[in-house]
Amino acid sequence: MKKYIYGIDFGTTNSALSILDTEANTIVKTFNESSILFFIQQQNSSQIATFVGQPAIEAYLENGMTGRFMKSIKRILPRTSFVDTKVYTKKYTAADLVTLILQYLKDKADAFIGENITEIILGRPVVFDEDPAKDKVAQERLEKAALKAGFTTISFQMEPIAAAFAYERTLAHDETVLVADIGGGTSDFTVMKLGPEKYKNRARKQDIVAQGGIYIGGDSFDSAYMSKALVPYFGKNVLYESSPGKMLEVPGVLFDNITSWEKMNFFNVHKLVRDIERYYIYAAKSEKLMNLRVLVEKNLGYSLFREIEKTKITLSNTDISNFHFAKESIDIAETTTIDEYNEIIGGSIGKIGNYLDGFLAANNIKAAEIDTVFITGGSAQVRALKNLMGEKFGDEKLRSGDYLNSVSQGLAWSYYN
Repeated sequence: MKKYIYGIDFGTTNSALSILDTEANTIVKTFNESSILFFIQQQNSSQIATFVGQPAIEAYLENGMTGRFMKSIKRILPRTSFVDTKVYTKKYTAADLVTLILQYLKDKADAFIGENITEIILGRPVVFDEDPAKDKVAQERLEKAALKAGFTTISFQMEPIAAAFAYERTLAHDETVLVADIGGGTSDFTVMKLGPEKYKNRARKQDIVAQGGIYIGGDSFDSAYMSKALVPYFGKNVLYESSPGKMLEVPGVLFDNITSWEKMNFFNVHKLVRDIERYYIYAAKSEKLMNLRVLVEKNLGYSLFREIEKTKITLSNTDISNFHFAKESIDIAETTTIDEYNEIIGGSIGKIGNYLDGFLAANNIKAAEIDTVFITGGSAQVRALKNLMGEKFGDEKLRSGDYLNSVSQGLAWSYYN
């Protein structure tokens, strides 16, 4: 038996690595980092400096928000249309980008314990994509990234099952638990029989009652807020003169690339700026279209979405949020109440609720049969989600743990299962 193994939760927004001491059966350390990359070409050199996590954010801001900034990389794993992206003079595949984050976490953990650990239990969502072929590609890319990062023994575990193992360590009696793992990219569900003595059993398949998931998460909420509350500040519904005397709305396709990080990572900046410039002229030099041009040209996407995320976090605890974004010539102030925010993300919440109803029905599970709903994941604190779970199962059944680290710790504990 090896003394240490790692459990890694590679997430859309955050990634975490937990170190398990297999002899003491304890988690000795957990490292958590934002799943962010930043690339900058060094002056008078062809070399590219690469930063991960919080250092990436700091370097991005220190360099005046120039360079190449990437977020929500997990969402490209199932995209079979994505082959690679060119960063300055170097091409990166999806596996290459993920490797940078996994390697960063591995280096920190190895330095902490003073060993080169090569065994890992790696988390994956129940569904990377609802298309089985794309789901398979995503796992293959993730495994390739782990190999490139220096791991040689790789096991996979479903993320909500891992969260169940983390919750199980807190139990005093047996329960039937619905684990809801709400991440940045997906919402995953597992119904499992848990208990204070069950973790000692290495075979746990018989305890898994049902599992499933939907490709909707925190990024979907941020995209909805951008699309419904903020896009009008960037030219949505602005009229332009398509021909003498004929006015049309600026095409919606012009805004497609700014409504999600999945698209903002890789769109063609120069082409989009050319398109914006053309409509800007025919729209009597609309100030809102100039906002769009500045957003794209000045690479302000991260700054904008950071404020959107702040609104989401604020409204998890309070009833009103004052959104304010002031960069370059852009100045946007938007007050949002919790009711308005719930309406904005209502479509995504409704889809999660409908999926959950179908999931329970397909597996012949009644809400009354669920003893506890354990909610985890980076987006699990959104109030509309908690309300949804409370309405379906009862507020008294809702439990939560470490929203960011439960999965990585449960992955490490999966070593015994």
